[in-house]
Amino acid sequence: MRLYEILKRPLVIGLLAGAAGLAIGLMLGWMVWPVEYTDAVPEILSQKYQEEYLRMAIDSYRVNPNADLAIQRWQSLGPVAGPLFAAISQNPGQQDVGAILGFKSALESAGIQISAQPPVPTPATPALNKTLLIGVAVLLVLGVAGAAGYYFILRPILYGRQPSTGEVSAARQAQDITHSTVKTDYSEKGLEKPITQTMTTFVLGDDLYDESFSIDSPAGEFLGEYGVGVSETIGVGEPKKVTAIEIWLFDKNDIKTATKVLMSQYAFSDQNIRGRLEAKGELVDVQPQGQVILETATLQLLATVVDLEYGQGNMPDKSYFERITLELAIWPKQ
Repeated sequence: MRLYEILKRPLVIGLLAGAAGLAIGLMLGWMVWPVEYTDAVPEILSQKYQEEYLRMAIDSYRVNPNADLAIQRWQSLGPVAGPLFAAISQNPGQQDVGAILGFKSALESAGIQISAQPPVPTPATPALNKTLLIGVAVLLVLGVAGAAGYYFILRPILYGRQPSTGEVSAARQAQDITHSTVKTDYSEKGLEKPITQTMTTFVLGDDLYDESFSIDSPAGEFLGEYGVGVSETIGVGEPKKVTAIEIWLFDKNDIKTATKVLMSQYAFSDQNIRGRLEAKGELVDVQPQGQVILETATLQLLATVVDLEYGQGNMPDKSYFERITLELAIWPKQ
């Protein structure tokens, strides 16, 4: 199954959206708009700013000898206040020594013992670098999402089985048919080798059938694109019963995309269905081994109905496809 088909599944979209949302949320919360602290106490500042705070408290006490305010400021520094005061006393710098002694006297008068011994550090778990923590969290989320996506979606697809029924998927059946179908050797018919030649198969149950292919020159120049997809369904219920398939050809040198609609025998004879599809392109009554040609300004596409089988069920005869294999070949327009 093609990648874009996998990405259309709601579960895959949910997993990817959840992982992306969590990753973006972590980035915004920790890097773009991190937590900002307000009204924090000096105790949580770095040592440099704690020392500056204590020096300002000493100078403030000299100007305004308010003992209660001095004690409050001292206590806001926590257990590091004593060692910081000792360091300032030993290296006052431009600090007035009289102001230092007056501040100390005010504290001792209030019964506060000034100890120069640093507090015993409490063992702490080393903090992880924020970037590393974000990376680990994102990888963890993506890993869980990837594992879930592989187990519930990719694994069944890669092994060609649906997780609930154990049956081979319609998309895998189509791939097997496509790979086992021999391409036409146009040189035996006196034609030049196509620029590109592709087999594609629709099998009933492949509700997401939609394929597109690039057209490149032998020199690697991009010339255009072509593809096939479901154009119209009939009836109700699952799986969808496809009654028309459209083939399209895009030429980079043409302003218009050429399109033809391959219709089941029933759909081709139904005026209502024809009326809905006429706007999409030329309508074609599909026939086994039938061929249609699409032309643009510089390209030609020959589509051949290699295999065709109608579905059997509680529907009008020859109204929907059980299986259809198309061969699409592109040549430069002469």
